[in-house]
Parts: sequence; structure tokens; C-alpha cells
Amino acid sequence: MQTLKRFLKLIFRALAFPVYLLFLLFAQFGKTDSVFMSFSQGLSLIPGKFGTYLRAAFYHLTCPDTSDEISVGFLTILSHRNTNIAKGVYIGPQCNIGMCSIGENTLLGSGVHVLSGSSQHEFSDITKPIQEQGGHFEKVRIGADCWLGNTALVMASLEDQSILAAGSVLTKPTIRGDILAGNPAKCISNRLKPNSAYSPKPSQVAE
Repeated sequence: MQTLKRFLKLIFRALAFPVYLLFLLFAQFGKTDSVFMSFSQGLSLIPGKFGTYLRAAFYHLTCPDTSDEISVGFLTILSHRNTNIAKGVYIGPQCNIGMCSIGENTLLGSGVHVLSGSSQHEFSDITKPIQEQGGHFEKVRIGADCWLGNTALVMASLEDQSILAAGSVLTKPTIRGDILAGNPAKCISNRLKPNSAYSPKPSQVAE
């Protein structure tokens, strides 16, 4: 089985390589991230295992320090090339992934949005439209062995072995092992230091 998987990965890497070269060519004539997102949008439309393997191969070639042992779901878009995805990461369908790093064996449910920090748009000057005020991107870190429930929104770093409940909005950095829920997300327990007063069931935390 392992031999077959290695063989399949080599085949899909060969299939993805012309797409990678085409990306490099187009990137010479436009903004790299804009071109990268366009390619990501196109690849996101390919269904089934074929699409999963092809996306893994393309992101392995394109994004720094990204493993080819990842699963990126249907209709999921990456918006920045400066994104690192480690081995064993699962990203569900219909996600929007900004500039970030994702640690080994982390799970992202369907519809998870990872923003490139919380300062992408300035809004302090009321004499200018918000879209003209600029902003800046920050690289968010999502640690290893984390679980992010469906439709969670991430605007800050999430430490290793943490859980972010479905529909939660993370606005501040966390502590390792935190179980977080709500908008804004608050710690309701910790996997490493369980709270005897509240020990949630997995079904109460994420989908």
C-alpha cells in the first residue's frame, strides 16, 4: 500500500509540474499572490481523489515547506503562496486559507476561514473609504494536532493540540491545549490541564 501511494504521488507530481511551470510564467507578469490564488481557484474545482492528489502535488511544489501528504478539499482556496502545510494536515471543503502555517496532523472542518491576521484593512480615517486605507498581512500559525470545527474563523495564532469549536471566531493568541468556543472564542477547558468543572464532549466542541 505504501509503495502504491508513493507511486501515485510521483504520478500526480508529474501531472502538477506543468501547472507549476505555467504558474511561474504567469507570476512574471503579475502579482505572485494574485496569480497563485487564481491557480488555486482553478484547482479547487477538480472533484474527487484526482483533485485531492493534484492539489497536494501543486501546493507541495509551490508553497515553501509544504508536504505532499496533505488533503485539501473541494472548493478550498489558498490566497497566499507563503503558506506552509505540514504532513498529515486535512483541510475540508469550501475553506478559505490565508497566509499561515499549519502544523502536522491538524484537521480543519468544512468552511473554515483563516485570515492573514486581523489588520488586513485599516478603518481609522473616516475621510477615506476603507478600501483606500490599506492594511497589512500577518502570517498566522496553527499548531500541530489541532482540530478546527466547521465554519470557524481564525484571526490569530492557535497553539499545538488546541481545539476551536464550530462557528467560533478566534481573535487572540491561545495557550497550548486550549479548547475554545464562542464569538469571540474563549477558553472553556484545556486538554493538558482538564477543568473538572467543565469537561465538554467532542460533539459539543466541533464537527
